[in-house]
Amino acid sequence: MNLKRQAKYMKRLKQAEKADINKLYEKSVQNVGAELEFIDKVYADHFNGNHPSILREDFSGTSALCCEWVKAGKNRQAIGVDLDEEVLTWAEIHNLNKLDSKQRQRVELINRDVLTVKTSKVDVIGAFNFSYWVFHKREELRDYFKNCLQGLNRDGLMFLDAYGGSDAYEVQKERTKFRTFTYVWHQAYFEPITARYRCHIGFEFPDGSKIPQAFTYEWRLWTLPEIKEVLLDVGFREVTIYWEEEDEDGEGTGNYLPETQGTNDAAWIVYIVAKK
Repeated sequence: MNLKRQAKYMKRLKQAEKADINKLYEKSVQNVGAELEFIDKVYADHFNGNHPSILREDFSGTSALCCEWVKAGKNRQAIGVDLDEEVLTWAEIHNLNKLDSKQRQRVELINRDVLTVKTSKVDVIGAFNFSYWVFHKREELRDYFKNCLQGLNRDGLMFLDAYGGSDAYEVQKERTKFRTFTYVWHQAYFEPITARYRCHIGFEFPDGSKIPQAFTYEWRLWTLPEIKEVLLDVGFREVTIYWEEEDEDGEGTGNYLPETQGTNDAAWIVYIVAKK
């Protein structure tokens, strides 16, 4: 196909057909700048103002956090671990190739299972976007946390996030508009005895085209006490829940502070930090 014909063909395609779901995911779901800032602050608070050097991003996907990490300091190294070879290839092409040569040398992507992967010791392990909820059994979650504990340096922290509240158990769709698309979060199924949970991420476009199930997650909806108990059970010395601060109107400020009780909101997102 010559270039003119190719251009005409691309023009006729619906927006959904031309979309890159990984780029859409990064724009709508991830905020690696905020994650990086939070990691640095919390690590310094725990370890007398010191800053971490080596990050392991589990379930790294597009490995955006790894890339942001090495750009933040010339001595920083990052390891991304994911079982999906295809998304790691995407990360290599679209994210790692944008780094300069020295930054690129400080990122390693590993196509392995986070349950069993062995890497060099790191200062920080991050498993964000509720990715560890893929483990449905307590024994699996325990094995994962134990492997993470073994992979941390003596002054090491593990960072997780979680969400909950009564809204989390509802079958529902939530739409968020962005400039060129609408992000759709679909809680499709919840079963209370096993806490089995199915969710989809979809995208809708101004021309009416859609990707209703760009990503599908078969999770267990873990509660904060369960997560905390398993972390302590495998040997983490301390587990802290960071709750989002609210302004005078009850809106979240984006600032997360240590909390022992939280508030009974219909929907909340927290960070969980486990200290080796």
